[in-house]
Amino acid sequence: MSAGVLYVHSAPPALCPHVEWAVAAELGTRARMEWIDQPMAPGQLRAQVSWRGRPGTAGRLAAALRGWTVLRYEVTEEASPGLDGERYVVTPTLGVFRATMSANGDVLVGEDRLRALLATATGPQLAQGLDGLLGSAWDAELEPFREAGDGAPVTWLHQVV
Repeated sequence: MSAGVLYVHSAPPALCPHVEWAVAAELGTRARMEWIDQPMAPGQLRAQVSWRGRPGTAGRLAAALRGWTVLRYEVTEEASPGLDGERYVVTPTLGVFRATMSANGDVLVGEDRLRALLATATGPQLAQGLDGLLGSAWDAELEPFREAGDGAPVTWLHQVV
């Protein structure tokens, strides 16, 4: 089993039940999320849910929500024996960013990707390329939404196996 968290940073109220249904369909259990106002986006709501499920659940959750392009969300999956963790970050303006995560939560960048960047980038292009590999633009866009959610209630869900 693996564990992770789904953070929905902003969602229109009309989509909230659909998000819950998508999460429930993936986890095979009822997903009742506690939605609260998102101060960074008036009229939008936010929620977070911690989950336990099969390895790869983060990717399946991200895919289940991907069709709603107005959502801001991220899904993390902790590393588990024999598997690296994953992180999916989605915003309406930037789309999807996926990264492999170490056991302590650091973004892992593969050697081939770094070598390709070093072979093609010079000067400021190198810094921009590293920012792209790390998902810096997604973090910059979501950070105000994350801070606005400090202290938000958390719901725990367990996948039916």
